[in-house]
Amino acid sequence: METIAFRMTLKPGQRDEYERRHRDLWPELAEALRNAGVRDYWIFLDEPSGHLFATLKREPGHTMDALPDLPIMRKWWDNMADLMDTNPDRSPVQHALVPVFHLP
Repeated sequence: METIAFRMTLKPGQRDEYERRHRDLWPELAEALRNAGVRDYWIFLDEPSGHLFATLKREPGHTMDALPDLPIMRKWWDNMADLMDTNPDRSPVQHALVPVFHLP
């Protein structure tokens, strides 16, 4: 399984709402992520900067690249757009993180 990591940015004062919405993650979105091969998905917040650091594992043969085409993913992006920095299509602005160390 491959591990990937990326950074997003939360707007100031939105932590509680961001956490609430993820606590209440829609079952159909969780199912879509799992069906795409996403496993062990974590998001961490660096409070002073508002940066969200996400890590996940994805199975060989994953279909993550197809997630943006799913109506449920687009609906989630619309739902989250007021809380974080987004692209014109309302997807979160993401910056890939490069692995520099791993302790197995």
